[in-house]
Amino acid sequence: MEIVLLERVEKLGQMGDVVNVKNGYARNFLLPQGKALRANKSNLEIFEKQRAQLEADNLKRKEEASAVGDKLDGETVILIRAASESQQLYGSVSTQDIARSVTEAGFTVDRKQVIMDKVLKTLGLHEVRIRLHPEVTVSVTVNIARSQEEAVIQARGESVEEAAEAALNSRDEAVSDVFESTAEHEHEDEDDS
Repeated sequence: MEIVLLERVEKLGQMGDVVNVKNGYARNFLLPQGKALRANKSNLEIFEKQRAQLEADNLKRKEEASAVGDKLDGETVILIRAASESQQLYGSVSTQDIARSVTEAGFTVDRKQVIMDKVLKTLGLHEVRIRLHPEVTVSVTVNIARSQEEAVIQARGESVEEAAEAALNSRDEAVSDVFESTAEHEHEDEDDS
């Protein structure tokens, strides 16, 4: 089916381009979303009459998205999830989870704007793209951890296992110090008697 694009569509074309797409893609996505019109004579005339207004509206939306994108780019959001010892999540992180976290951080984002190249099923730091406008995409870091403390450790770039091992070692040292001082006090008490 031939259509005329009303906005830029990634991997398809720019506003005003007449492109040929599969019928289902046009009928189920592009036409209902208002991203395109069927490329017949009357629709092309309507598009040419509205082209200046569409381009002005698109430019305004792009500028607004760029302003938000400047603030949002590079942000980090934390998601607390249950996971196994091998750092595999019990479930996965969805686009809706990420959109909710970014919105809670003060930016209005819909789940359809979140672009994930792969399913997030492990703890750690993951880069996720957010499309604020067809021409404005920013990157956000998603910090998936079991607890807020783990998230802080991961954000510093440290390994959670190494930090846990160091904490255990320092705890073991503290416990052995307590035992040694207790043994010394008991030994002193025996000397006093």
